[in-house]
Amino acid sequence: MSNFKFPGINLAITTPFDAQGKIDFARFEALIERYLAAGVQGFVLSSGTGMHVYLSKDESEQLVAFGAKVINGRARVIAQTSALLADEVVERTRHAADCGADGVMVLPPFFEGPTDDAGIIDFYTTVASAGLPVIGYNVPQAVGVEVTPALFEQLSQIPNFVSVKDSSGDLAAQAALIRTGLPTMNGADPLVPYALYAGAAGLIWGGANMAPRSCVAFVNAALDKQWDRARDLWRDIEPAMSLIWQGDYVQSVYAGAELAGYGAGNPRRPLARLGADKAATLEAALAPLLALEASLA
Repeated sequence: MSNFKFPGINLAITTPFDAQGKIDFARFEALIERYLAAGVQGFVLSSGTGMHVYLSKDESEQLVAFGAKVINGRARVIAQTSALLADEVVERTRHAADCGADGVMVLPPFFEGPTDDAGIIDFYTTVASAGLPVIGYNVPQAVGVEVTPALFEQLSQIPNFVSVKDSSGDLAAQAALIRTGLPTMNGADPLVPYALYAGAAGLIWGGANMAPRSCVAFVNAALDKQWDRARDLWRDIEPAMSLIWQGDYVQSVYAGAELAGYGAGNPRRPLARLGADKAATLEAALAPLLALEASLA
């Protein structure tokens, strides 16, 4: 576990879009610089929060190349290279390697893909052949494939398969993955403190786009086992993290980041700007977190 390459926060950074719905690379660079200044030590480019499924292959690859160049070794870089075709995942992963990425995050086969363990193992074996460390992705509610502890142990026998990001939102299921002793990453925002206490090896955190200084301070306190300090910080972080997990996640992160001054424009269609009623509820939930963020500036 001590040799795990992706500890602490790995920010699932939003992808900025301009008024025409095109990637705004200038704003993307500015956001990266601000998140680096806030202490973020790892980034996930073309993440789910960054609207990976609504980017073309070329756009995703351009985003990864640009982001990795801007970061330039100042933080870890994980690229999401998920795709329907295994060969395309390999191609995207090799591109990420060429750009200097430190690892990739890959969904299991989805949309009527194989759901048996043998099929999942074969898929990740193919992906891992591209040469970068691979983080699997457990989000059964979205793709219909569950990474169980037994499957995790088999996947970990694959060279270059290094971890599973658990976004199931089920703390008991995640704790079972952690109990394997294999590096498990939490991807469910409301579970962050509980996952760290249970022994999660790292975080891939979309909600941290809204308040990076606060989230970094919280994680640093937790990793230093300063649990009283961590609990005090979490009281202000938790209302927003729980709310965004209840639905319209990506739209909520974009809206919350805008309120916090880390705006990335509007989500790309078919997603829409968060509705006025939900935006008002989010703004109220964010109030203590934004006050904390300002105090840490």
